Order: sequence, then structure tokens, then C-alpha cells
Amino acid sequence: MVSTIDDTKRLAIATKLADMKALQNLLISNEEKFIQDCSDDEIRKRLQDMLADDRKNLGVIDTAIVQYGVPSELKETTQKLVEEVEKLMEGSELTLFEKVFEQELLKHKQTMTGLLIHKAAQVVGADIEAAIAPLNAVNFENRAHQEQLKGVLEVLGVRELTGQEPYQGLWGRVQDAVAALSGVAGSVITRTDDEMSIRDLLRMDHTKADTLFAEILGADEPQKIAEYFGQLYKDLKVHGTAEEQVLYPAIRPYYEHTQEIYEQTDEVMEMLDEIKPLEPASSEFKAKIEQLRTATRNHINQEEKDIFTIIRDNFSDEQQKQMATEFKTVKSQLQEQMADSTSVTANSSNMK
Repeated sequence: MVSTIDDTKRLAIATKLADMKALQNLLISNEEKFIQDCSDDEIRKRLQDMLADDRKNLGVIDTAIVQYGVPSELKETTQKLVEEVEKLMEGSELTLFEKVFEQELLKHKQTMTGLLIHKAAQVVGADIEAAIAPLNAVNFENRAHQEQLKGVLEVLGVRELTGQEPYQGLWGRVQDAVAALSGVAGSVITRTDDEMSIRDLLRMDHTKADTLFAEILGADEPQKIAEYFGQLYKDLKVHGTAEEQVLYPAIRPYYEHTQEIYEQTDEVMEMLDEIKPLEPASSEFKAKIEQLRTATRNHINQEEKDIFTIIRDNFSDEQQKQMATEFKTVKSQLQEQMADSTSVTANSSNMK
């Protein structure tokens, strides 16, 4: 019998994502305090730009967490770190230079966590790479922020130690370093929005589903098949339910085949439940998966051909982003409910 298991590796990555979100909120809080305390116009402008990026990137991290689809709490050690840094930033024991120094260390930690998640995804599964793809932009921007903070630290440090201004070519060197990073990152760090459109989010879900189907059909080890199907089961259930709550009611006035789309979604849901009790090593299992993939792909093709056009032609960019926000919110709530249900079932089984 296939269960919707959460592989330990996937849970570990989910915890790292939760850590990233907590640190991102901390970085934003710190920058808001620095801007209030800083009297230097040049430094304040750079901090304001950094704050705008970090607020935008908080939305990107939220997107990656929802697309990943495995809820988790942050580590206790991360929570303690956040609380300790908050006390330091609120207090008067540290100078502004020392506080910004701590911020640069946090930026380094955030950058390395994002890169670690990316590298772990390459090892654990291609579907994870598809889910956390938005983090690449965050990782590159955090590296650029580190270069900016090094420049801020030089200014504040020289002033604190000597009472004089640092070498005037400092900011030019910082800009060269950021430009070099931008060249490596390409257009990835030129985003202006913290929210994708609903079409972008749906397309990401579709790509992840295609990847999971390929992983299931390409795997021979029953445990790996169970792991991949467990993720596919949760993803398709949550995706379909969120579409029925957010997407389909919105497009109904513009699409005469909306009822057909509802029926396709219900069919996929039923097929998932038919596959769930089967043994992953059985020939019947992969035959059913092929049928499920065909039904899912037919639904995706109709959605991307018809519904995406309807969304593009009838909803403004702002409305599409608002729909994406609602879609993410519903997905997150459904993921939490599914995680709670799985936990209750597991505890009941352990008590027998």
C-alpha cells in the first residue's frame, strides 16, 4: 500500500525553507531599524533599496514554500537565534557598525542556506528543483546585498575608529562587485514584483507534476516510488482543490466549459485515491500511473490553452497577482490541513 509519506530528506529541506523565512523577516526588521538610526544619506539610500528587495524576496520565499508543498516549523536553534539577534538590535550595547556587522553575517547565513537547499534539491529529486526555482533569484540578490553591506561596514568602521571618511573609491568598487554578480545571475535579479501571476504559479505546479510522473515511472525501488507518489498525491489534491476554490469560480463568467474542467479535476482526484492503496511494486500501479498522467496532462493542456488565454484577456496584471496570492493562501491552508491529518493518522497507528 502506498501512503503519503514524507521522506526525511524532504522534511529536512522543508525545515531549511522555514528557517529562511524566519531569517528573512529578521533581516527586514533589522533594516527598518538601521534606516531609522542612520543619518548618512548614501547609506540610508542603500539600506532602503535593500529593504525593498528583502520585502519582495519574502514573497518569493513564501511562493517557494507553497510550491514545495511540505509544511514544516523552523528549527528551535533558529528561533533562539532570531530572539537573540532581536534583543541585540533593540538594545544599545552594540554600535551601528556592530549591528550592521551582525546583519552581514545573517545575510551570509541566508545565502548559504538558499544555496544548500538548491544543491540538496539536485540530489533528492528533480521535482524539488522545479518547486524551489524562485529561490535562485533570492540567493543572487543576497550575495549582492553582502557586497553592499561590506561597503557600509567600511564606511561605518573607518568613521568609528578614526572619525574620518574612508577612501572615496569605495562605492565604485562595491558597484563593480554587484555588477559582476548581476552578470552571472542574468536577469534573475531584476524582478520588480513580489508576486507572480496566477498563470506563472499554475505553470510551476504543472511542471512539478510532470517531473514527479517522470520520477515515478523511471524509478524501480518501491520506496522511492512511494516517496514520489506521496508527493504527487498531495500536490495534485491541493492544486485541484485550490483551483476549484479560486480559479474556476473566477473564470466561469468567461468560459463555457468550466463544468468540464471541474469534472476533469474530480476525475484526477478519484484516480489518485484508487492508486493510493496499491503496492508500488505491482504492475498495476505503474499502469494506473500512466492513466493518471494522461488524464492530468489532458487537463493541463486544456487549462494552458483555453484558461490561460481567458485570464490574459479578461484580468489585469494586478488582478492576476491578486488571484495568485489567493491561490497560494488556499494551497498553504490545505497543505497544513493535510499535514495535520497525516500526523493524526500516524499517531493513531502508533498507539495500536
